[in-house]
Amino acid sequence: MKPTRFETAIALIDKANSEDINTYEVAGIQYPKELLYSQRMTRKLLQFKPDASKALQIAARAQHICRWNIPRDEYPMDRVGYLKWRETLKKMHADLTSEILKKVGYDEQFDDRIRKIILKKLIKKNEESQALEDIICLVFLDYYFEEFAEKHPDEKVIDILQKTWVKMSEAGQQEALKLKFSEKSLALVKQAIS
Repeated sequence: MKPTRFETAIALIDKANSEDINTYEVAGIQYPKELLYSQRMTRKLLQFKPDASKALQIAARAQHICRWNIPRDEYPMDRVGYLKWRETLKKMHADLTSEILKKVGYDEQFDDRIRKIILKKLIKKNEESQALEDIICLVFLDYYFEEFAEKHPDEKVIDILQKTWVKMSEAGQQEALKLKFSEKSLALVKQAIS
């Protein structure tokens, strides 16, 4: 049976992300970093929103597509540089995803919808953009937070947690509170949201 446009789009996103030169180790196995991240995004999305639209599923999978092509150190290492880097990345992610969608035969309207989700347009008004933001935050908290917290002083960790919390919907926050944290991390989370 011929794969659907959706399946082909996901496969092409995975193919692009499997070329990541950066790796991330889980249980002694090295994974291309962004491939692993994108698969975690899909898993978390389907746990959080089992009825997620195909558009939202594609946006979640492609949210970091080929992220390594624009290294952080190409921008000033301050807040302004960081924000500029993030904006440039979002545009690249949206453009690369658009190319894939055109290749597999999706129309402009569908492409535009996914672009808006990836660019997180009207985040508090567009339900799918907000859902993507929730998933990004949940994936960070579930898979990357403990490691991040070990490398930074508590004040910075609390600040990041507070910024993360504000970006989430109430449903996203409720989901976050169900995650399993170490005792120390849970204490930081509670401090950040109190």
